[in-house]
Amino acid sequence: MKHPVQVHERDRIQRAATQRMSNRGYTYRARQRPAEMLQSVACLVGAGKTVAARAAIAALDQTRHTLLYLPDPTTGTRGIHHHVVTALGGRPAHGSAELAAQAGSLIAAEHGERGRLPLLVIDEAHLLTHTQLEAIRILTNSEMDAASPLACLLIGQPTLRRMLRLGVLAALDQRIGLRYAMPAMTPEQTTAYITHHLQLAGRADTLFSDDAMALVHDAARGLPRAVNNIATQALVAAMADRKNIIDEQSARAAVNEITTD
Repeated sequence: MKHPVQVHERDRIQRAATQRMSNRGYTYRARQRPAEMLQSVACLVGAGKTVAARAAIAALDQTRHTLLYLPDPTTGTRGIHHHVVTALGGRPAHGSAELAAQAGSLIAAEHGERGRLPLLVIDEAHLLTHTQLEAIRILTNSEMDAASPLACLLIGQPTLRRMLRLGVLAALDQRIGLRYAMPAMTPEQTTAYITHHLQLAGRADTLFSDDAMALVHDAARGLPRAVNNIATQALVAAMADRKNIIDEQSARAAVNEITTD
């Protein structure tokens, strides 16, 4: 069997997913009015939010933007300010109040003096506390709401959307100019996604039968990470049975292997 071993490689998986997200238009454009500098993206676990963020960031003009990426927001409010200060080349102050003011000053300097818009991207934003979200709002507030020296992109699971709707966060919620709920892939997109993986791995001819594709999509609910896992396991199942094509039987064996306790 001509087995595409390369399909297991992480970089190829990321390239395929990034292209899918880019093709579907998940590109952040930091050219909004001041009131639209806060944006949120919510999606199910495994839907590709981090890959989508990577694709969006790669499309930015690096001469006009300064990326401040926070992968883990569970460091508290001080942790956010500390990250902003260090990312902008500052030496963090000791006191929390001083650190918050320092973060705001460095953001303003980056935007006003260097002409670069800081973009704060917070992954796993559904883990943020109300205090942290309020601190983020303060960072985006400048010149009596006439302008914002900071763009912020909150990326998280669906609980992020519900949390932002809470009355206690109304001031922040009203400043969000763009909201996006990332859907799962359709059956056609799942087929194109798997096919693209295989092409990156050097396999141009058919490897998955139509029935196998449909079963992978249904079992994975169209979520890219689950599709990756089931499709990879289906390759292993077909190889063990010395098959040249991943058929429905191989796909079902993969689903059973992954879902069985």
